[in-house]
Amino acid sequence: MAEDRTGVLPVPLTALEGVPTPAYVYDVAEVRRNHALLRAALPERTGLLYSLKANPHPALLSTLRAAGARPEVCSSGELDAALGAGWDPADALYTGPGKSDAEVRDALVRGVRLFSVDSPYAIEQLDRIAAACDVTARCLLRVNDDQPVPGQGLVMTGVASQFGADTGWVTAEPERFANRPRAEVVGLHLYMGTNLTDVDSLYGQFRRSLDTARRLTGLLAEHGVRVRVLDLGGGFGAPFAKEGEAVDLTALRPRLRELFDAELPGWRDGGPEVVFESGRYLVGTAGTLMTPVLDVKRSQGRDVVVLASGIHHLGGMSGLRRLPVLAPHVVRAAAGPDPAPELDAIVVGPLCTPLDTWARGAKLPALRPGDLVAVPNVGAYGLHASLIGFLGHPLPVEAVVDSDRPGTAPVTTRVSLTRAPVPAASDPTSGVN
Repeated sequence: MAEDRTGVLPVPLTALEGVPTPAYVYDVAEVRRNHALLRAALPERTGLLYSLKANPHPALLSTLRAAGARPEVCSSGELDAALGAGWDPADALYTGPGKSDAEVRDALVRGVRLFSVDSPYAIEQLDRIAAACDVTARCLLRVNDDQPVPGQGLVMTGVASQFGADTGWVTAEPERFANRPRAEVVGLHLYMGTNLTDVDSLYGQFRRSLDTARRLTGLLAEHGVRVRVLDLGGGFGAPFAKEGEAVDLTALRPRLRELFDAELPGWRDGGPEVVFESGRYLVGTAGTLMTPVLDVKRSQGRDVVVLASGIHHLGGMSGLRRLPVLAPHVVRAAAGPDPAPELDAIVVGPLCTPLDTWARGAKLPALRPGDLVAVPNVGAYGLHASLIGFLGHPLPVEAVVDSDRPGTAPVTTRVSLTRAPVPAASDPTSGVN
């Protein structure tokens, strides 16, 4: 194989000899760097949770646990992954707008004690099951604020939603959101939106969240609730399926310090504890999808490039037209810059449906069957947010590298539909180091 195209793959292609394609390649060194960048953007004495929905690969989880992040999970499967990576269940926050009794019971039995709740019923459910398990649980009341904050990539508040209790509902009936005998309300969970890449927008949503939290804290205190934790969510953006780097957000730290000093007296001494959440920022730029070209042809006067990867490997929700068309950057995984584009191509995958389309006007160099191409920055919401069960095509492998240790061989796993990693057929290793 040739050397990699600079800025696309974390290591030379020669270091990936023997890794079958299609393959997601994850660089744990990039995860460490992203964690350090985000910590530098957040005030000291604040906590940082990793949202496993972004990518539950064991190597990424172990790297983030070692860096000091805590897990945010929203299913029994994600809890399995978090505990398997070595996290203490007492450090986990269990979220999600609907939880079955079985899920709540399983989490409590395994030692989870902190849950995000979205309604009075969810508090009562937690109280009932905690009593049956003879434990006491704590919960954060998730709040759906009255209005969305402008500039959000994906609006999570201010609209009719499964997420959280409307601010107006809480202010009208605060007694319904009070403590129960075995479910103590210890804080608020406010998550405005996602995928923000500028400091002003992030600061604006956190300022709005603190204003709402201040109003609700006083109101709930009249009914015995003492707010000791504020989860301000995240929304820290990152490039997705396009070339680019993690955004430097360090200018956010001094502005948040000043805001917290004004709005949260005592926060520096742990009262209340402030935590943030992140998924895509921490792992998004750590992943690259490598996939071969299967066919190149002309159809009705258009170039058509057929790849081994499609919506079953990347962008499945986009393929279903529930989100905007993905249109990822597709670049040659070869030495040097791409030559001048020769193709104005429709880029598709191998699935037996016309929905399996990535782009309809991609400017690409000349390609032929057998060439290897790459899609950068797909470490978050890549494989695990795709249609991996659709039509039964083989799943890509996942290869883990560490660009800080260039002599280390990649460790390759293949994911089953239950997300449990198993050794790839061509790889003799049995797990992730």
